[in-house]
Amino acid sequence: MRTRISARFVVGYDGTDHVVHENGAVVYEDDTVIHVGHGFEGRVDVERDEGLALVGPGFVDLNALGDIDHAVFDTYQDDALATGQRWSQAYLERRHEVFSRAEEAFKRRYAFGQLLLNGVTTALPIASEISKAWAETYEEMADAAEAAVQLGLRVYLGPSYRSAVPVVDAQGRTRLHHEPRLGEAGLDSAARFVADFDGSGHGLVHGMLAPSRIETVEPALLRRSRDISDELHCPLRLHAGQTMFEVGLLREAHGRRPIELLHDIGFLGPRTLIPHAWAVAGHSELPVPGNDLDLLRDSGTTVIFCPMAVARYAVVLESFDRYLAHGIRMAMGTDTAPPDMIRAMDTGMVLTKAVERRRSAGSCRDLYRAATIAGADALGRPDLGRLAGGTRADITVVDLSATRTGPVDDPIRTLVLAANGRDVRTVVVNGRTVVDDGALLGARHDDRERAQAYLDRYRAGYSERDHLGRTEQELFPPTYDIRRAAR
Repeated sequence: MRTRISARFVVGYDGTDHVVHENGAVVYEDDTVIHVGHGFEGRVDVERDEGLALVGPGFVDLNALGDIDHAVFDTYQDDALATGQRWSQAYLERRHEVFSRAEEAFKRRYAFGQLLLNGVTTALPIASEISKAWAETYEEMADAAEAAVQLGLRVYLGPSYRSAVPVVDAQGRTRLHHEPRLGEAGLDSAARFVADFDGSGHGLVHGMLAPSRIETVEPALLRRSRDISDELHCPLRLHAGQTMFEVGLLREAHGRRPIELLHDIGFLGPRTLIPHAWAVAGHSELPVPGNDLDLLRDSGTTVIFCPMAVARYAVVLESFDRYLAHGIRMAMGTDTAPPDMIRAMDTGMVLTKAVERRRSAGSCRDLYRAATIAGADALGRPDLGRLAGGTRADITVVDLSATRTGPVDDPIRTLVLAANGRDVRTVVVNGRTVVDDGALLGARHDDRERAQAYLDRYRAGYSERDHLGRTEQELFPPTYDIRRAAR
């Protein structure tokens, strides 16, 4: 079946970069784009006129929120309260799965729906391990794959794994507790998942390896992960260079900075994706000599810029423009709630301008490219992140007609400066319409209530893990005093 989507602005691809066709159209047949621009004379079965809207490629989110987000309640504590965000020594001995397999499956489905509603069509999900018995499992990812296929989200999946976990002792000191055998078993399970699921779900589901955080994974396990990634031809994502706690641990254990260590063990490379990577030599919080940016550039590693997430934790990349100018491959991630890629681009623009002290910094052109073409290229997918003949029909339509949006200047600048995820009107993945008129077609009537119940239990579970046994109210004080009516 052939469908034509027409709109005031349509983002096409000319073989080198995006171009905008005014009063243009995109035509796709089944799952493949066959025309972008003007003057299509062929047969069309379905016509959609989106009016004053921006029709573009679906967003590619390389660090996509696959959780019901803990950042809602763990981005405002002082140091004393922040210790309540980790396992205590006592909890380590009795650790357990907080949620059932069915509850975890619901969490994934709900999170995937949120991504689609925000115009993300390709996602590499990320979720917290705080409520796990150790890390994610093969079975959880199998359920996630099923949810993605049901909803129509393109995903790269793999259970997380780690060799160690941060633990707080009775005196409030944080150390790493090591169980290397669990890390090895986790990688084995992840490799099996990739082998079993890569290319499944009519091509919607692909595999990736997702070791947790650099300080929680043994270097030998990271090196083995790289070898398996090369063998299976799958992406390899590792959070690194994201906290000064991590920097201190690696300096003490290995005498290396995070990126330096990854280079030394042969982990970096064209399939390697590093969310954050702000803690590099020369950063204002790490004013030491070093060639970390050279190592990222020369290896072809992709850095995933997650501006909303890092800003909420009081850090910043210095800067998106500097990394780009250095020749580093830069893509985008949401990594927090809401998983709003438009808002992430806006935040990234503002942070980059503030760091660089230049109005020309953080251009909408570069950020939009990072959220589309660059993410797809990092995955080795020239058929994603752009709209041209032969690409996948992954399309996001953003309404620009709302009164709150205001008059339209340049369409991409208007998108980034004046719109947000709530303006996403239509989403198509692999030729299938999955969001129509702003509504998720796979939504269930009780999703909102179930998500609230999950979040309430998620938050309540922190007291059990806290080394001081503080109550939920003590760990998460309200912004203002909440007064409820007497019964």
